Amino acid sequence: MDALHEAALIAARDCMGIQNHEQVLVVTDTPTRKIGQALFDVCVDLCQEVFMLEMIPRRTNGEEPPEAVAEMMKRVEVVIAATSTSITHTPARRNACRAGARVGTMPGITEEVMIRTMRADYHRVARLTYRVRDILSKGKTAHLTSNNGTDITLPIEGSVAIASTGLILERGTFGNLPSGEAYLMPQEGKAEGVFVVDGSMAGIGLVQEPIRITVEQGMAVKIEGGREARQLEAKLQQVGPAARNLAELGVGTNYMAKITGKILEDEKVLGTVHLALGNNVSMGGTVNVPFHVDGIITSPTLIIDGRPLLENGQLRVED
Repeated sequence: MDALHEAALIAARDCMGIQNHEQVLVVTDTPTRKIGQALFDVCVDLCQEVFMLEMIPRRTNGEEPPEAVAEMMKRVEVVIAATSTSITHTPARRNACRAGARVGTMPGITEEVMIRTMRADYHRVARLTYRVRDILSKGKTAHLTSNNGTDITLPIEGSVAIASTGLILERGTFGNLPSGEAYLMPQEGKAEGVFVVDGSMAGIGLVQEPIRITVEQGMAVKIEGGREARQLEAKLQQVGPAARNLAELGVGTNYMAKITGKILEDEKVLGTVHLALGNNVSMGGTVNVPFHVDGIITSPTLIIDGRPLLENGQLRVED
């Protein structure tokens, strides 16, 4: 078995916990066809029935898959979506979970990322992720700073953080593969300050010139920087005002991940924080827009109610 199939087997057998009585759907698109095929191949020996649906790539992260794909997602026990753009924050994924499916999404996955990051000890990643989740869930105020100019305050009281551990074993649950992050929705309309994306930006890739985003009343009101900032501004204008909503605060917990320009991996990097704009419905919010993009902040300091969760990129939590 080659390295890609070994990684696919870990994803299907260990992370998704596929059983021999279950039906599994692999969703893929043209750029991720080889990964989808590897997942299909390993599932043949794990489950009762496996299907693979290849669709035309969506234009942006958060865009709904075709109706036929969405319908099929509700009719199986397990969905693994290895796609070039994210369907994590879509009605199709939410409806599949409501129907009882376990859904693992792999937006922007590449063979290199798959082979490297699926070798992590996901039980160790899970322990760390749960610790971070509990701290975020109990918090009232998050204050995020960085040497690049980030200085933003995010009210988080009442928000329940989600632990994306890479172990998607319970009916109706979902998460990314590879995984390793704890995240929540800041209170809508209340975040104030500036954050500077210096790692990577979903849909854009590695950031050559940091993107400076000014937030007022929970909305991104100014985007400054170079070429990448102009790209982000154009995407926001294309979708509309709701795309500017500050949707997510997340903390990476995967010690095997590294920043490569693929947001699926980048947002999991241990010692980073990411803030996202756009859709927050999957986290309990009200902003339902076909857009969700994460920006990675490297070497951050994140203070929760006066106590450091990260200091200059060092996580102050033990697994």
